[in-house]
Amino acid sequence: MKDGKGVGFIMLLLCLWIVVGCCLGQNTSDSVTAVYIVTMKQAPVSHYYSEFRVKKGHDIKRSDSERRTRLDKPSNISRTDRHNGSYIARVHDSLLRRVLRGEKYLKLYSYHYLINGFAVLVTPQQADKLSRRKEVSNVVLDFTVRTATTHTPQFLGLPQGAWAKEGGFETAGEGIVIGFVDTGIDPLHPSFSDTPNKPYPVPEHFSGICEVTRDFPSGSCNRKLIGARHFAASAITRGIFNATQDYASPYDGDGHGTHTAATAAGNHGIPVVVAGHHFGNASGMAPRSHIAVYKALYKSFGGFAADVVAAIDQAAQDGVDIISLSITPNRRPPGIATFFNPIDMALLSAVKAGIFVIQAAGNTGPSPKSISSFSPWIFTVGAASHDRGYSNSIVLGNNITISGVGLAPGTDGDTMYTLVSAIHALNDTAAANDMYVGECQDASNFNQDIIQGNLMICSYSIRFVLGLSTIKQALETAKNLSAAGVVFYMDPFVIGFQLNPIPMRLPGIVIPSPDDSKVLLKYYNSSLEKDGVTQKIVKFGAVACISGGIKANFSHSAPKIMYYSARGPDPEDSFLDDADILKPNLVAPGNLIWAAWSSRGTDSVEFQGENFAMMSGTSMAAPHVAGLAALIKQKFPTFSPSAIASALSTTASLSDKNGDPIMAQRAYANPELNQSPATPFDMGSGFVNATAALDPGLIFDSSYDDYMSFLCGINGSSSVVLNYTGQSCGVSTMNGTDLNLPSITISKLNQSTTILRAVTNTAANETYQVGLSAPYGVSVKVMPTHFFIASGEKQVLSVFFDATMNNSVASFGRIGLFDMQGQLVCSGCRTVLLYPRGAANVRCSLCNAVTSVPQPGMEMAQLICGGCRTLLMHARGATSVRCSCCHTVNLVPAPNHVAHVSCGNCHTTLMYPAGAPSVKCAMCHYITNVNANNTVSNTRVPAPVHRPGGNPPSALTPSTSTATSNSHNQTVVVQNPMSVDESGKLVSNVVVGVTT
Repeated sequence: MKDGKGVGFIMLLLCLWIVVGCCLGQNTSDSVTAVYIVTMKQAPVSHYYSEFRVKKGHDIKRSDSERRTRLDKPSNISRTDRHNGSYIARVHDSLLRRVLRGEKYLKLYSYHYLINGFAVLVTPQQADKLSRRKEVSNVVLDFTVRTATTHTPQFLGLPQGAWAKEGGFETAGEGIVIGFVDTGIDPLHPSFSDTPNKPYPVPEHFSGICEVTRDFPSGSCNRKLIGARHFAASAITRGIFNATQDYASPYDGDGHGTHTAATAAGNHGIPVVVAGHHFGNASGMAPRSHIAVYKALYKSFGGFAADVVAAIDQAAQDGVDIISLSITPNRRPPGIATFFNPIDMALLSAVKAGIFVIQAAGNTGPSPKSISSFSPWIFTVGAASHDRGYSNSIVLGNNITISGVGLAPGTDGDTMYTLVSAIHALNDTAAANDMYVGECQDASNFNQDIIQGNLMICSYSIRFVLGLSTIKQALETAKNLSAAGVVFYMDPFVIGFQLNPIPMRLPGIVIPSPDDSKVLLKYYNSSLEKDGVTQKIVKFGAVACISGGIKANFSHSAPKIMYYSARGPDPEDSFLDDADILKPNLVAPGNLIWAAWSSRGTDSVEFQGENFAMMSGTSMAAPHVAGLAALIKQKFPTFSPSAIASALSTTASLSDKNGDPIMAQRAYANPELNQSPATPFDMGSGFVNATAALDPGLIFDSSYDDYMSFLCGINGSSSVVLNYTGQSCGVSTMNGTDLNLPSITISKLNQSTTILRAVTNTAANETYQVGLSAPYGVSVKVMPTHFFIASGEKQVLSVFFDATMNNSVASFGRIGLFDMQGQLVCSGCRTVLLYPRGAANVRCSLCNAVTSVPQPGMEMAQLICGGCRTLLMHARGATSVRCSCCHTVNLVPAPNHVAHVSCGNCHTTLMYPAGAPSVKCAMCHYITNVNANNTVSNTRVPAPVHRPGGNPPSALTPSTSTATSNSHNQTVVVQNPMSVDESGKLVSNVVVGVTT
């Protein structure tokens, strides 16, 4: 799709988590040692190569119609130049010998490709000595890190869309290497075998190796899994690394790394069998991509930044095309800006080397400013649901049905089984003193004669959350007692805990709601018959049957932003000042994701011993985008990292499968009951659109030099930039708003400003027209309003912002660029449809649904169809409008018979027939009640609606929000438009983000 400008914030998904903290050291006679990351002033190897180069023969025609420039990533220079690496390592050793002559120290790593530096175990006094050397630019204390499908390819439209367009799943991603910094991989899993399909060659630009250990023997790698290493030196120095438990090899003893690698690039068509049940076939997003694993995180302790930086540095040197990181800091990096930390700065050098970097947003939502991925050169992914889910239910003998979770079979037919509570089936009165006996963890506590053939009721307490008790052990107890099934009720002290479906071999269900659990227990207790004298139970009268939860359910109200997905706006520093950067960048499927699991994985007790696991989090969302980025890289091998980011962002969808605005969950407890339309702070540009991203049209491109100018533009950053990069800040600097991103984010708008954006045409010659929807309280103008752009050419757009009123909350708008041939998503079956410019609607050839086509540049009004109550948009001034759904011709009220009101949610100006009690907004679907005296032509504008958790109002969502590659919608977000400062001048916070 072609891009336009817009205002918004973008955020990323669930992941490995970085826990920043002090490093524990070992006591010496003098002081405590710790690991420090030392950066040298001399540039690393990768900085000797430019980020872009123009290929010979592609910049020789100078006419307006024929000149063609191509963005090109440098070949992944190997990154095989061992002389440079060994020379730099010798320089590091020489420095340590000179500075710490006669003293004890231990060098852990020499970084030379992305960072010229080293990690060393020293005392604080020794670290101070190193920091004073003229060759040294920066010394930073190490910090810790830790970790945060069968159907998602179909939900993303890959089989009929992106895969089909590029030759099918058999070639999807071939030749692209994705590097995973995670917990390792299980090399024996069929998702990583190279035997199901014809062998395919290892890309020539990749030079990585596979470690050989007892846990990772020779032959573990193949033409699919082409590189595997592990990094644990920093952990080993602390004495917390257990080689047996943590596996001193690339082998995954956790499960998380195997899951993320398979999500992005696992083989196609691998059967998913868990607990003896078949749940379909799995595939990665780019099933023919190659995998390189850099293990730097471990189940028992997480990981450390020094090891993560070493892994990133090695991945870049090996020649990966994409780096996927499911790690985030558990607190904001200290200092003048969140961008200045060893991991982000290493990733900046990776971007300079042409590597696309994806990071999970974090699982700290839904509160504002909870985002854990900060830098504009990192593509941050948040987590959303997809349309497949699993539900279970139990029908009680009093005809009450209670819903629950559990990937379990149901009981036989409609047969009702007797319910027996575990605490009423004890075989030893002494066991009654065990307050946890009701959790069913030990079969020896119970009388089998009472349990046999009945449904056993067990309690689910906080001990299950902590891993002290497990569903698997309770099921084993029930099996040993010959129970017909198991019912878990929720302990009332477990508040707000969200359960994923849990695999069960027996009929079973977990009731996650404490209130529903009370309903079950009330029915059970009221049905007991007791001896009048002894009060012993003589009959268990309660009965029930379990429906089963193996069969998937599908919902049209997807995707939606998950409550745990971290939110923007992007905090620039520890004082929570807002950065002029949109985060997350977009959202992707991250909830209830099936993918490969390590056979020895221990991250989820319930999936131990299984080959697949269902996991949730932004860690699952990030690899979805990594795989989709591989498809883009395969089609556009010369795209820079920012060009790939632009293609993903400007083609993202703003609507769910119903065509309604994407919703965002706003609370941890009862998230389904606390949701409202998502804003760019929740979803960035929107939900990833895999097919549309392969036809981006116009792209926004940024270079390493741009990012450097941005860092240098931060007040007081010159010395920090020098310390991290070895480069001095020049005269030219820029603000975050000046970065050529597919969004415009202005945290403080002082009266007016002009923002420039440059678009590059990656498609054929085309003429574009600009359309926009301004944020509340801000006047927006884009110049030029239409333009012709040849293939390969650039066009600079000027966006003028003027604050028109005071406002203390963020508001959002969009700017769209529309080309000759349009594309939109069918309102019926979600197929991408093509239509000629000027078409009013388009009929889908698959489902025959008629979808209205947005008309760019047209001043629009709204009307509710008198036939089917569909909300219609029509050109202002039209006398009638025909509904595309029921074909009713609706007369448009004359101007003196209409009233105006501002939408109570997104502040769009709405027209409605005078006298109507309410009006529904076509942008965000919010229903605004108007004054009782609604015959007045100008109704009072309602106050802005504040969302739970303090989130800003919903983004404006024009009817073009479902467009894919022909129109580019940008989000305009205005925070606090036009506040008045002490001098009486109007100021405003404006955020403009680009989405499509």
